[in-house]
Amino acid sequence: MKKLLCGLVGGLVGGLGCGLVAGFAASAICLAQDAAPAKHVVVLHAARMLDVAAGKLVAPGEVLVEGERIVAVGPQVERPAGAEMIDLGDATLMPGLIDAHVHLFLHPGAEDLQTVQESVPERTLIAAGAAKADLMAGFTAERDMGTEGAGCADVAVRNAINSGLIPGPRMRMSCNAIDLTGGHEDAIGYNPAQRVLSNADYADSSEEIVKVMREQRKGGADFTKVYETGRDLFHDGGFETPYQYTEAELAAAVKEAERTGGGAGSGRGVAVHATGEPGTGFAVAAGVASVDHAYQLSDATMKAMKEKQIYAVPTFAIAEYFAEHAATPARAEWDRTEQTYHAAEFKKQLAAGVPMVVGSDVGPFPHGTQARELELMVEFGMKPAAVLQADLLNGARLLGWAGKIGELKAGYFADVIAVPGDPLVDISATTKVSFVMKNGVVYKRP
Repeated sequence: MKKLLCGLVGGLVGGLGCGLVAGFAASAICLAQDAAPAKHVVVLHAARMLDVAAGKLVAPGEVLVEGERIVAVGPQVERPAGAEMIDLGDATLMPGLIDAHVHLFLHPGAEDLQTVQESVPERTLIAAGAAKADLMAGFTAERDMGTEGAGCADVAVRNAINSGLIPGPRMRMSCNAIDLTGGHEDAIGYNPAQRVLSNADYADSSEEIVKVMREQRKGGADFTKVYETGRDLFHDGGFETPYQYTEAELAAAVKEAERTGGGAGSGRGVAVHATGEPGTGFAVAAGVASVDHAYQLSDATMKAMKEKQIYAVPTFAIAEYFAEHAATPARAEWDRTEQTYHAAEFKKQLAAGVPMVVGSDVGPFPHGTQARELELMVEFGMKPAAVLQADLLNGARLLGWAGKIGELKAGYFADVIAVPGDPLVDISATTKVSFVMKNGVVYKRP
């Protein structure tokens, strides 16, 4: 239509006696209007490049980026005229990291007090800073597992990132988590007369769960987080944690998510905070997308997770931080006991074929330091290549971005980082990110 109008304008100008020059001028204006802005072209070069799926390095490695997409990868790619060349030297190019369990609205300190003392506007500004810190550490995609009382303020952060107002990862947001009255994240221990608000949204039945989910999706939530267990106890040498919702109640949540497009691989399903049985078993039987923390899984639950490809998200880094920063020696010892127990169970889960995704629970510990989670997963039994595949391939699937992020391939979004050395030999390379590109935009360079 624009070309047709331009032709008519040119003809009209010429017909009115403005002459050949006026006709050419009109045509030139129209051509300028039609011309799309040229996409910025970048060639990234480094000594090595990670092939995630194959679990090997390509040497040297190059990535051709046009606009927000990867156009080509290989030992050598085309160098179009005018392309920006970025030589990262003795480094390894790899896809941007993924953290499937973060809390942008939390920071180190007493969680129960910060959510009471800090206003939602203040916490939203803190979240914006946290998003930037995570991006600069190489995490180009994340899933925020609840604002801890800030409602759907996370949606504003996601939208601001997507519109370019603030820097940050690609985000999946859940608004508040969902919890029972008196449940794991309720404001327990305060004077009831003060009516201190819960850090989650209350739901005490299947019907209420669905109602809250609908309200959250209306507010812009991508997925749903449910508290399924807590508090955790060690009793007579065994691990115990009460469940909150029945299998039927969780199944109602899964069904509601599916009704609004939250099927497998969508990034819009149901994730549960679930540390042990029977809650972990109820969640898996209901068909949730992920079991976060997953300290204890029965043989039957592990078998079902493998068959259904339901991901475990271990979150070792947060437990380590709590142990190192506990208020009392007794609390530190309890945290270390839980971590030791979880590490032993983690080995059983790996042997059973439970699919893993990397999630750190960052927030209560400093944002931008969560690559420690990858180190701990290696320390507790995984090979570096397997951890990177859990992070990048499984993480992309869990967040609903499989085929778009998590690998350096033509057609994928240009989310690229660089690390020193060989991450397949030393996973700690992921804690030393020197270059960050997200969506074709460079945010950090040596």
